[in-house]
Amino acid sequence: MKPRILIVLSFLFLILLAGCTNNSPAETESPTIPSVTQEPVPSTEPAATTPTSLPMALLVNGEGILLTDYEAELSRLQAALAELQQEMTPEDQKTRVLDNFIDELLLAQAAVAAGHTVSDDDVQARIDQLIANLGSIDKLTEWQTTNFYTDESLRVALKRAITAAWQRDTLTEAVPAVAEQIHARQLFFKNEANAIAAQKQLETGIEFGTLAAQQDPTLGGDLGWFPRGMLTQPEVEEVVFTLQPGETSGIIASSLGYHIVNVLERDNDHPLSTEARLMLQRETLANWLKDTRENSTIEILVP
Repeated sequence: MKPRILIVLSFLFLILLAGCTNNSPAETESPTIPSVTQEPVPSTEPAATTPTSLPMALLVNGEGILLTDYEAELSRLQAALAELQQEMTPEDQKTRVLDNFIDELLLAQAAVAAGHTVSDDDVQARIDQLIANLGSIDKLTEWQTTNFYTDESLRVALKRAITAAWQRDTLTEAVPAVAEQIHARQLFFKNEANAIAAQKQLETGIEFGTLAAQQDPTLGGDLGWFPRGMLTQPEVEEVVFTLQPGETSGIIASSLGYHIVNVLERDNDHPLSTEARLMLQRETLANWLKDTRENSTIEILVP
């Protein structure tokens, strides 16, 4: 693997490493969390020292990200964009990096509030794992240099990642493995006139399955089992969840076209598919972050 490619993977690698002992199927943007806000520096007076604030990029509920860490993360993003030949405006780059750090801080703060702690030994264990994965300490040093990490900033980043990953996994693993779900099939038309014609055929007694098989010989219009939030068209979902097994909807207009849906089965505690549970986990995490942001004090200190 080329050294520059490692820049593209570095942020993700930290996240995967932070969550490597967890089996949660949910993966989100990387966490990175608790941070240093002040560090004592020698005063010009030999008899005393005075704490001097280090430059910060942002503060979240009083905890922050050092400006140097923000600049290094921005460099990693820019290197990744260059390697992938992708473009992003400077403002969007800034927003991406700050949003990631804000999410990480919120997750880590919640983990600490819940009593979860990450020791220096925990961080060292992850660094030892990095060394083992890369092959040697020299390889780790090379990786750090390529990806804009110092020894200290790597330890800080890992501690934040491990702490945030614990809270992320706590939230996502709380999503039940079962949920209210419906098994349905549909007729879909781009043209409203065709949808009206199909509805009239159903009213004359033609079986829904007959029309569905004509339109979709492979699946017969089967949508499978799905929970709330799974369908891409909310207008369809809103109607479908009002129906009972055996009932058929009227024509439902959506941004895609026109739907007629027939409910086959309904179960209040149906096992979620891997895809459906992952979707609900991502939704749960996104909602938690949104709500927590709204109730937090966030100060952006970079221009």
